[in-house]
Amino acid sequence: MKFTPENKTTELTASVLLTNEVGLHARPSVKLTQSAKRFRARLEVATAPDGPWVDAKSPVKIMRVKAAKGETLYFRASGADAFEALDALIDLVKRRFDEE
Repeated sequence: MKFTPENKTTELTASVLLTNEVGLHARPSVKLTQSAKRFRARLEVATAPDGPWVDAKSPVKIMRVKAAKGETLYFRASGADAFEALDALIDLVKRRFDEE
Protein backbone atom coordinates (compact mmCIF):
# COMPACT_ATOMS: atom_id res chain seq x y z
CA MET A 1 0.00 0.00 0.00
CA LYS A 2 1.37 3.42 -0.95
CA PHE A 3 0.92 6.22 1.55
CA THR A 4 2.16 9.76 1.62
CA PRO A 5 1.55 11.16 5.13
CA GLU A 6 2.12 14.79 4.15
CA ASN A 7 -0.60 14.61 1.49
CA LYS A 8 -3.57 12.59 2.69
CA THR A 9 -5.53 13.31 -0.49
CA THR A 10 -3.16 11.22 -2.61
CA GLU A 11 -4.74 8.18 -4.24
CA LEU A 12 -3.76 5.04 -2.36
CA THR A 13 -3.89 1.49 -3.70
CA ALA A 14 -3.84 -1.94 -2.12
CA SER A 15 -4.66 -5.49 -3.11
CA VAL A 16 -5.59 -8.67 -1.27
CA LEU A 17 -6.32 -12.27 -2.21
CA LEU A 18 -9.96 -13.29 -1.76
CA THR A 19 -9.85 -16.55 0.24
CA ASN A 20 -13.35 -16.99 1.61
CA GLU A 21 -15.27 -19.95 0.15
CA VAL A 22 -18.20 -18.03 -1.37
CA GLY A 23 -16.15 -15.22 -2.92
CA LEU A 24 -17.63 -11.75 -3.11
CA HIS A 25 -21.32 -12.67 -3.05
CA ALA A 26 -24.25 -11.14 -1.17
CA ARG A 27 -23.22 -11.24 2.52
CA PRO A 28 -19.54 -10.38 1.97
CA SER A 29 -20.56 -7.62 -0.45
CA VAL A 30 -22.86 -6.05 2.13
CA LYS A 31 -20.17 -6.24 4.82
CA LEU A 32 -17.65 -4.64 2.47
CA THR A 33 -19.99 -1.76 1.59
CA GLN A 34 -21.01 -1.24 5.23
CA SER A 35 -17.35 -0.99 6.18
CA ALA A 36 -16.62 1.36 3.25
CA LYS A 37 -19.49 3.68 4.21
CA ARG A 38 -17.88 4.35 7.61
CA PHE A 39 -15.25 6.45 5.84
CA ARG A 40 -15.38 9.75 3.98
CA ALA A 41 -12.78 8.62 1.44
CA ARG A 42 -13.72 7.73 -2.10
CA LEU A 43 -13.27 3.94 -2.31
CA GLU A 44 -13.28 1.74 -5.36
CA VAL A 45 -12.80 -1.98 -6.01
CA ALA A 46 -11.69 -3.96 -9.07
CA THR A 47 -10.57 -7.48 -9.94
CA ALA A 48 -7.73 -6.21 -12.13
CA PRO A 49 -5.13 -3.54 -11.37
CA ASP A 50 -6.34 -1.39 -14.25
CA GLY A 51 -10.08 -1.82 -13.52
CA PRO A 52 -12.87 -1.50 -14.34
CA TRP A 53 -13.37 0.17 -10.94
CA VAL A 54 -16.67 0.19 -9.04
CA ASP A 55 -17.85 2.23 -6.08
CA ALA A 56 -17.09 0.25 -2.89
CA LYS A 57 -20.00 1.95 -1.13
CA SER A 58 -22.63 0.56 -3.52
CA PRO A 59 -23.88 -2.94 -2.61
CA VAL A 60 -25.39 -3.46 -6.07
CA LYS A 61 -22.16 -2.53 -7.85
CA ILE A 62 -20.05 -4.69 -5.52
CA MET A 63 -22.31 -7.73 -6.05
CA ARG A 64 -21.91 -7.28 -9.82
CA VAL A 65 -18.13 -7.75 -9.41
CA LYS A 66 -18.82 -11.46 -8.64
CA ALA A 67 -15.23 -12.13 -7.60
CA ALA A 68 -14.61 -15.79 -6.80
CA LYS A 69 -12.35 -17.42 -4.25
CA GLY A 70 -8.75 -17.12 -5.41
CA GLU A 71 -9.17 -13.81 -7.23
CA THR A 72 -7.31 -10.70 -6.16
CA LEU A 73 -9.30 -7.66 -5.10
CA TYR A 74 -7.71 -4.30 -5.90
CA PHE A 75 -8.71 -1.26 -3.88
CA ARG A 76 -8.01 2.41 -4.44
CA ALA A 77 -8.92 5.27 -2.17
CA SER A 78 -8.59 9.01 -1.99
CA GLY A 79 -9.60 11.47 0.70
CA ALA A 80 -8.68 12.45 4.22
CA ASP A 81 -9.18 9.00 5.78
CA ALA A 82 -8.13 6.93 2.74
CA PHE A 83 -5.35 5.10 4.54
CA GLU A 84 -7.60 4.04 7.42
CA ALA A 85 -10.34 3.00 4.97
CA LEU A 86 -8.01 0.83 2.91
CA ASP A 87 -6.58 -0.72 6.04
CA ALA A 88 -10.09 -1.62 7.28
CA LEU A 89 -11.20 -3.11 3.94
CA ILE A 90 -8.04 -5.17 3.51
CA ASP A 91 -8.39 -6.44 7.08
CA LEU A 92 -12.05 -7.40 6.47
CA VAL A 93 -11.12 -9.44 3.38
CA LYS A 94 -8.20 -11.10 5.20
CA ARG A 95 -10.59 -12.06 8.03
CA ARG A 96 -12.79 -13.70 5.37
CA PHE A 97 -15.56 -11.26 6.21
CA ASP A 98 -15.80 -12.86 9.70
CA GLU A 99 -17.82 -15.73 8.22
CA GLU A 100 -15.43 -18.70 8.37
